[in-house]
Amino acid sequence: MAKKSKIAKNEQRKVVVARWATRRTELKEIIRKPSSSDSERAEAQAALQRLPRDSSPVRLRNRDAADGRPRGYLRKFGLSRVKMREMAHRGELPGVHKSSW
Repeated sequence: MAKKSKIAKNEQRKVVVARWATRRTELKEIIRKPSSSDSERAEAQAALQRLPRDSSPVRLRNRDAADGRPRGYLRKFGLSRVKMREMAHRGELPGVHKSSW
């Protein structure tokens, strides 16, 4: 089980990322567009740097939905490898069974 403070901080970051997502994409589009002038591009870069640090989606961490474990995350299930294995053995994941050959 991960620390509750780390899980809460990551949830707070998700809110901040969602709040600033449109502004962030607008600024990045101005920076990427070849038709924008150098001064517009410089202003957009400065504005992007003034945004909150946690508004960057790169700072989000994929965490296990069950216990918040940050490592060994499997996107397909939204779980860590440990929880996925436990749930699969108990038959709680439909369509998942232990393979043998």
